[in-house]
Amino acid sequence: MQLTHSTSKFKKHKFPIVLICDNINNAPNIGSVFRIADAFGVEELVFCGKDIPIGRRMTKTSRSTEKYVNYRTEVDTEIALSILKKTHRVIALEITEKSKSLSALKLAEKEPIALVIGNENYGIALPVLKLCDTIVHIDMFGHNSSMNVVQAASIALFEITRQLKD
Repeated sequence: MQLTHSTSKFKKHKFPIVLICDNINNAPNIGSVFRIADAFGVEELVFCGKDIPIGRRMTKTSRSTEKYVNYRTEVDTEIALSILKKTHRVIALEITEKSKSLSALKLAEKEPIALVIGNENYGIALPVLKLCDTIVHIDMFGHNSSMNVVQAASIALFEITRQLKD
């Protein structure tokens, strides 16, 4: 028998993860980010940028999870990260010359993490990348070198929460 929201056996849990969205501005992606943040027990979402379409357009994909996930908006990603760096390990999810595979990432149990994900077309801005402690990428084996930001964030959050809960 298929389980529902009220009959599933999943235990609710919050992880010390702040998900930083660097200029993600597609309403369906924002709704989906809320959904995965809820699914993975993310402590807080921070949407950074000038025109973040939080509202009716994103609720179709968020499925009301914006009511349960702590979130805020900030204009400047660099300022938001500068504050978080004092208490969190800042990890960027981006393919660069110096990025290492997500599978090689090693976290301490309950280590506070700020995971940075980037714009749908341009990724994470270079000044933001320079503030990050670690840059990881997802190994890919096809012709394409990128995937949807929400899909990539889901994969990264799966690995991060797997390590933090052990």
